[in-house]
Amino acid sequence: MTEGGVPARPVRILLVDDQPLLRTGFRMVLGAEDDLDIVGEAGDGVDAVDLARRLLPDVVLMDIRMPRMDGVAATRAIVDARLPVRVLILTTFDLDEYVVGALRAGASGFLAKDVPAEDLVMAIRTVAAGDAVVAPRILKRLLDRFAETLPDPSATPPRALEALTEREREVLVQVARGLSNAEIARTLSVSETTIKTHVGHVLTKLGLRDRVQAVVLAYESGLVRPGA
Repeated sequence: MTEGGVPARPVRILLVDDQPLLRTGFRMVLGAEDDLDIVGEAGDGVDAVDLARRLLPDVVLMDIRMPRMDGVAATRAIVDARLPVRVLILTTFDLDEYVVGALRAGASGFLAKDVPAEDLVMAIRTVAAGDAVVAPRILKRLLDRFAETLPDPSATPPRALEALTEREREVLVQVARGLSNAEIARTLSVSETTIKTHVGHVLTKLGLRDRVQAVVLAYESGLVRPGA
């Protein structure tokens, strides 16, 4: 991958998992990609935060349940420190509540630990590029589980959403359903560039870090309901 004939800098990755065998597996998968570079490994959240500060990787591939400091607390510490680092959470279905906490803490996405290798690689590239990864299959499970705590969509929407235009709200709904910019563009019969602009306006007006937080807000506000 090049820009103006100059090789693009590889995506620098910090692996965080308390199981050495899993880190070895991830290292084998990611090490086979020319544009990915593993710059460090950590076995708990404390070391993860320390290495994130010292190494400034582009992406931290973060486990959730770990000794000393879990992945949620580590993610919050990295985000609160305003490091130029993005966190991609790896989870299993029995840790759904931790994923919600990690997203609220500022994680840029989450994947299941059994994700196919090619999907993991693509997710890391996507997060490194400044976008976020919302796995619709896991998202649906999360939101179905917490559906009873979500507000009634017929209620008055939060005042924050009033800042959005009708088209921006429409785009937010599609983002919350897990659609990519290209898919939303096809659905609304506009260009992908237009959708990217709308998404940017939505994030700015709502004070959100990325589209993952936009998804959470859309469901928490009742704008979208699980299964809708």
